[in-house]
Amino acid sequence: MNKSLSRLFVILCLFLLVISGCGFTDSKVNKREKVLNLSLDNDIPDLNQVLTTDGISFSILNNVMEGLFRLDENNEPQPAMAEKVDISDDKLTYTFHLRDDIKWSNGEPVTANDFKYSWLRAMHPDTSGAYADILYNYIEGGEEYFEGKVDESKVAIEVKDEKTLEVTLKAPSPFFLGLTAFATYFPLNETFINEVGEDKFALKADAILYNGPFVLTEYDQAEGVTLEKNSEYWDKDNVDVDKVTLKVIKEKSTALNLYESGELDRVYLSSADVDTYRDSDEFGTETEFISWFLQFNFLEKPFDNVNIRKAFQLAYDPEQLTKTVLNNGSEPAYGLVAAGVHGNDEKTFRELSGDIVQPDYDKAKEFLEKGLEEIGELPKIELLTADDTVAKDTATFLQSEFKRNLDVDIDITTKPYSGRIETMRESDYVMGISRWGADYNDPMDILSLWDGDPLSGLRGNYFNEKYKRLIDDASNESDEERRLKMLIEAEHIMLEDDGTLGPLYFEGKAYLQKPHVKNLIIHPYGASLELKFVKIE
Repeated sequence: MNKSLSRLFVILCLFLLVISGCGFTDSKVNKREKVLNLSLDNDIPDLNQVLTTDGISFSILNNVMEGLFRLDENNEPQPAMAEKVDISDDKLTYTFHLRDDIKWSNGEPVTANDFKYSWLRAMHPDTSGAYADILYNYIEGGEEYFEGKVDESKVAIEVKDEKTLEVTLKAPSPFFLGLTAFATYFPLNETFINEVGEDKFALKADAILYNGPFVLTEYDQAEGVTLEKNSEYWDKDNVDVDKVTLKVIKEKSTALNLYESGELDRVYLSSADVDTYRDSDEFGTETEFISWFLQFNFLEKPFDNVNIRKAFQLAYDPEQLTKTVLNNGSEPAYGLVAAGVHGNDEKTFRELSGDIVQPDYDKAKEFLEKGLEEIGELPKIELLTADDTVAKDTATFLQSEFKRNLDVDIDITTKPYSGRIETMRESDYVMGISRWGADYNDPMDILSLWDGDPLSGLRGNYFNEKYKRLIDDASNESDEERRLKMLIEAEHIMLEDDGTLGPLYFEGKAYLQKPHVKNLIIHPYGASLELKFVKIE
């Protein structure tokens, strides 16, 4: 009897093992992990949301953090950390009501105090970065606080309770809700930063506290990042992807090989590969509000001379650059503000401001001759650029154009993306290829960067008192038509009168994407990469 029972027990155990192996256990155990593999075209400069200034860092932060609002699939701001907002009749006071179930990745609640702390930190003269003005240009008392003239009690950010935040603006700003979706407006946990330490915050994956759809599990500035779904995120049930890898791959040919071997799910194409893949079902194009330009440094010879600047400004053809070199859907630029940026209800800003800088080789030679009469011979000229494929191809094109149309030889200096930014920030360059991606859908976003107070190496150390006055007046102008005219005049002054920079192109990209990846959103402004809505089939 005992032997029979023992035999029966053994058979029963074997049966249970068999059905377990056949998949009759909890479905969650064998659920296929949904992984998305993408690439970054350059290194990651800085994930400190207060200090960072580049599109790559913003894109990463956009997916591991979240503001009061978030851009949706149609690029419109929608409630995120905030459940709703009340706006006063005069459009100056915004009262945000936070959701009850929002948490940091360590399980602690996200509160209105976390937003106030972050915003004040971003404006404080001791802790602020280059993006302080994206707050103090709009928040009442913010600029005086940034300048050290008042304390935080004079800044119109008020915590009514843990779930209610009230902010008062200096002037009506119809795009303000969109601003709250931007990285500089994300919350920060003061206790966590104090525990990690100011000098170590955001340098490693575990030195950031997250409140967005994903968290970082791996972070290497030169190699890339790995993101995993945030189990504490309030809307995690609507996040389909479990894991995302973003590898730094600077050469497009390398990325394409990885795509074809199945190691990447999406890849941007170089101009040489566009025609080859144009008829593929996996081919697509996208456009963003990104302006590429040739920045002259006003503090370095020969570009301290306006005639020399204008000579180089007119000595290349943006259309030839976009058609023969880029070949990816980019549009030639004859102004600074990108095509598509809002102007009024009828036309975009670019349509209203028109084509300001157009190639004219004869005039370019005249300006060069006039400039040489004023300064003597040209010194050695170096063109600074990042070391990715597109930037290097653009630099080579300009080098050829300047030789052909001005008979001027220039050298090209390449640096990693973050190195290029830092070199320009320190004004250690003569001229450089630079870019700006719109943070919000308004021409003020890019035009305000050249106000010259203080001088900025990234902006060529440009200052024009009339230009600054127009920008300042437009910032405080409530009449939309008058404001628009001021901004148009400002763009013409800085390009046409001062030759501040040479417009190159408005960025378009051609890409391939695997058919099992759906709803990967690229926003034309703000942080471009949106992973929350991606579906893996």
